[in-house]
Amino acid sequence: MKALVFDPTIPRYLATRALSAVSRSALWGPLAPLQYRDLPDPPLPGDDWVRVGVTLGGVCGSDLSTIHLTGSPAASVVTSFPCVLGHENVGTIVEVGRGVRDLAAGLRVTVEPTLPCAARGIDPPCANCAAGNYNICLRYTEGHISPGLSIGFCRDTGGSWGETFVAHRSQVFPVPDAVSDERALMVEPLAVALHPFLRVPPLSGQTVLVVGGGVIGQSVVAVLRALGTPVRIVVLAKYPFQERMARQLGADETVGLRRGDGHYEALSELLGAKLHRPIFGHRVPIGGGADVTVECVGSGRSIADALWWTRPGGTMILLGVAALPRGVDWTPIWLNELRVLGSYIYGVESYEGRRVRTMDLVLEWIERGRLDPSPLVTHRFPLNDYAAALTTAMGKAESQAFKVALRP
Repeated sequence: MKALVFDPTIPRYLATRALSAVSRSALWGPLAPLQYRDLPDPPLPGDDWVRVGVTLGGVCGSDLSTIHLTGSPAASVVTSFPCVLGHENVGTIVEVGRGVRDLAAGLRVTVEPTLPCAARGIDPPCANCAAGNYNICLRYTEGHISPGLSIGFCRDTGGSWGETFVAHRSQVFPVPDAVSDERALMVEPLAVALHPFLRVPPLSGQTVLVVGGGVIGQSVVAVLRALGTPVRIVVLAKYPFQERMARQLGADETVGLRRGDGHYEALSELLGAKLHRPIFGHRVPIGGGADVTVECVGSGRSIADALWWTRPGGTMILLGVAALPRGVDWTPIWLNELRVLGSYIYGVESYEGRRVRTMDLVLEWIERGRLDPSPLVTHRFPLNDYAAALTTAMGKAESQAFKVALRP
């Protein structure tokens, strides 16, 4: 099969770090860790696994940070190389293991990419998996498959940036006929956005500040509206097209990011904080802010904004895979006694008196029309045109892209 393989050998890593400072195309050039190759299809690791033929594979911010070589080196211990990238997916089952009775070839599916104890054949499972909290599995480096938090970061499973990948039957979600491939592709990022709000549900009348106008920030707006709790949503976005999408999905107000602290005036007006000038550095908001702030970018600047613009006693949700942010002043955490909540995937939720997996809930809401993420899938490229796809995903100012998808 054809696939985009990531193999960060030391020579490739060093060459790409140097060359990418001159040209972005070095990130997928002949010396880069990312290579378009012919590979054998990954074998089924066990009788309770299936093979999925990819229809669409999403390009996620975590994939881009991997290609950019800006992720934390610590994450390499829960990754195995070489790996086929791509964890967002929709496809069709093309092969089932002998132990799979409830799934069949030809079924259209989306796959939850996490690889906890069940997928690793670990029995008894770790304490977290046994309690239903497989999103914080203790054994991502153990079992009969190689280390990896998820499909797309494990050398044994393949990923959705290839023609096929393999998945444990527990990871597979049939896609209802009423849900298009584009909507199904968005189930995973929507589940990422929904999970923290099922752990800490927003309260009626609260103000939620969303920092970041990319796919995850837009997904936060969409799931907050789908939850139905009347909250006020303010979005801080980098580009005007992101502000427009946020308002389309249900944001009450949007603010455009400005150089330095130029956007602070608008935030202070919307969030009721007074700006004060310290002896040096950007201005500091005091006495106001959002009840809940969701940080969806992962940069030092965005994390600093999220912390400072959360009201005293409020909650800041760090959503995603922020790795090595620079220049973050942690003063507002202790000064304002903030609650900081980390979240990056999904799991089993308590919702309306039942226990339900996050992706099941998102699929249910999409099927019923309660969620419609289709405006967010903006670009599709053949897998062999990956350079154009990555250029589009990395050049949002020019492309106005949200979700870029690859198709074999």
